[in-house]
Amino acid sequence: MTTEVGSETEVKKDSEQLGPDKANDNPEEASETPENQKSGEASSEEAQDSSSVPAPTSQSSPSSQKKEKASPESKGISRFLPPWLKKQKSYTLTEPKDEAKKRTTGKEQVIEESECQTAEGVAQPKKSLEEAAAENQHNVKADDKEEKHSVSSAETQPAKEDGKGTEVEKVAEEKEEKQEEKEKETKEVQTAEIKTENIPQKSPRKIKTVQCKVMLLDGTEYSCDLEKRAKGQVLFDKVCEHLNLLEKDYFGLLFYENSEQKNWLDSSKEIKRQIRSLPWIFTFNVKFYPPDPSQLTEDITRYFLCLQLRQDIASGRLPCSFVTHALLGSYTLQAELGDHDPEEHRSDYISEFQFAPNQTQEMEEKVAELHKTHRGLTPAQADSQFLENAKRLSMYGVDLHHAKDSEGVDIMLGVCANGLLIYKDRLRINRFAWPKILKISYKRSNFYIKVRPAELEQFESTIGFKLPNHRAAKRLWKVCVEHHTFFRLVSPEQPPKAKFLTLGSKFRYSGRTQAQTRQASNLIDRPAPYFERTSSKRVSRSLDG
Repeated sequence: MTTEVGSETEVKKDSEQLGPDKANDNPEEASETPENQKSGEASSEEAQDSSSVPAPTSQSSPSSQKKEKASPESKGISRFLPPWLKKQKSYTLTEPKDEAKKRTTGKEQVIEESECQTAEGVAQPKKSLEEAAAENQHNVKADDKEEKHSVSSAETQPAKEDGKGTEVEKVAEEKEEKQEEKEKETKEVQTAEIKTENIPQKSPRKIKTVQCKVMLLDGTEYSCDLEKRAKGQVLFDKVCEHLNLLEKDYFGLLFYENSEQKNWLDSSKEIKRQIRSLPWIFTFNVKFYPPDPSQLTEDITRYFLCLQLRQDIASGRLPCSFVTHALLGSYTLQAELGDHDPEEHRSDYISEFQFAPNQTQEMEEKVAELHKTHRGLTPAQADSQFLENAKRLSMYGVDLHHAKDSEGVDIMLGVCANGLLIYKDRLRINRFAWPKILKISYKRSNFYIKVRPAELEQFESTIGFKLPNHRAAKRLWKVCVEHHTFFRLVSPEQPPKAKFLTLGSKFRYSGRTQAQTRQASNLIDRPAPYFERTSSKRVSRSLDG
């Protein structure tokens, strides 16, 4: 059974007209209202004037006009009350089921509105007629079920319903908090997506390259582009690959800090940390002169060693006698020009070559005379004979460093395969073999060696030398470490493990030793590589000689 519900003004007018006839028309309801008023006063004394008692859920009154009168009042005023001030109203009356079926739609609407107010604690706006009718049917069924379980006591019911109200309010608050959290999450996701869209995609980093130039032993230049953070081993391998060189452990790359200070490129470190200036210019040189060149496996290795020795002789780093200059020069001519031919090789053909720093006409004549005796030697055999005579020189493979002794006298410290040599005015005045040296060290610009005691001595002795600066002392110390490791040890030492507050340098030679190189050379199995021999550095001679 459904009826239309009027507006608030119409209901109020009806309630004013029906006000004086309440007691006469409905005696049952007159007995019910005091109880409702008592329950209303018990639930909230402060809100007596501001709110009216909602209609009970029980079906005690058959009249719908009084229920319509009560519902708009409670609905309109309760909207202005905060949620914590409102409490569930108790319904203490129980009625038979037959009277519940006679309720009008006006009463159903009142019940629905009162339940919404008590359950949600917030006044809702007016509903349309169609929505109210659909929800009234559902609420009537719910009210019937609740009335079956209602309690007749007026004291116990309010407490239970108050507890339910607080629980319902908590649930509603939790739902609101969850909704707010979801909204925040969706906003964060949206903002994150917007940020990711706004961030431009990073393009792959462009690799910075540096051009390297390497001067080779035959006078040619090799250039390549390297990554700026490349290590020295990368460049060294490229140069050896370009030269088709396998026995590469005897060689290295040099760079000059200035006209006098030269450094060997460390293959285990980045190039940019060793060389400070651009462009990167290096020279390919022999680093470890083999004591016995005949043990080299390939001809190309001996050829590059010959080129290095020719430069050392021509520049004066490797001093020779007159006879040695002439002999080595004759082997150079045989390797580069072949057998002597009187028609092609006239008297002035030797002047195009430089065999010594101070080359004279007499020396050239001696070289030409010896060249005629080498008929039949191949270039490879001529190189072998050249090396056999060069290795006997006293300064062969000696790396010289300027220093001063304890008395301040200028000397030269030479490092070679056999040990440490001391020269004064180009004459060797002392020699310390590697087995005799116990320790080498440096501190600031001072270089120290600790020597084993002699036969008649009981204590070790330490000898100190003064070098031009700290970098020169460190350079000499590193050269000594590398030569001792390469020629004396079977395998290189491992660098010391990092300890807390360790003193001293951790530098160690990281390449292969001579023993390891010889083992690797014995495993080379390839045909002799072809290479073009280039003429030695030729100089122009003046007419007056």
